[in-house]
Amino acid sequence: MQRRSAQRLARILDACAELLDETGYEDLSTRAVAGRAGVPIGSVYRFFPNKRAMAEALARRNLDAYADRITARLTAPGQPSGWRGAMDVVVDEYLAMKRTVPGFALVEFTVPAPRETRQANYEVADRLLGLLAGRLGLDAGDDRLRTAFLVGVETADALLQLAFRTDPGGDPAIVAETKELLRAYLARYLDARYLDGQAGWAG
Repeated sequence: MQRRSAQRLARILDACAELLDETGYEDLSTRAVAGRAGVPIGSVYRFFPNKRAMAEALARRNLDAYADRITARLTAPGQPSGWRGAMDVVVDEYLAMKRTVPGFALVEFTVPAPRETRQANYEVADRLLGLLAGRLGLDAGDDRLRTAFLVGVETADALLQLAFRTDPGGDPAIVAETKELLRAYLARYLDARYLDGQAGWAG
């Protein structure tokens, strides 16, 4: 029963993602999602009271998938161990999802909303710091470092949105500049705190 329920939920979220690409968020409806997923409308309402709740669940799934992709890359043989290499992976996996994951263009890690009301980047920053803390010898409870990661995420978010407005595939020049900016900014924190006695982390 639990497996069937999980499979049905996955179909609903898959259908939601596909329809987001086709119709946008404003025209998304629970009835259309049910039809695309091949489930009764009551099955959708069993999981979600409205389309916003459904899109929020898709956003959470996207964040989990993003974290999984980063972890898989960083633990694969031959991957760089330094924080600069890790930051490149963080950006590259976001780009890969932006280009290939259905619905991600509209619902990344949050539902469409005015930027001033969005809290998702706080969650993304904390998730990334948590993922990288053990690998890079960082203190995930360091408030200054948490702020630095948040600033990095907000900055990268704005610049990568610009990259995709400029070029549907993500303007390579803006992507390259985004990576350079992140390296220069985070070096103030990561090199100064962790280079001494841990030269490998700066690679």
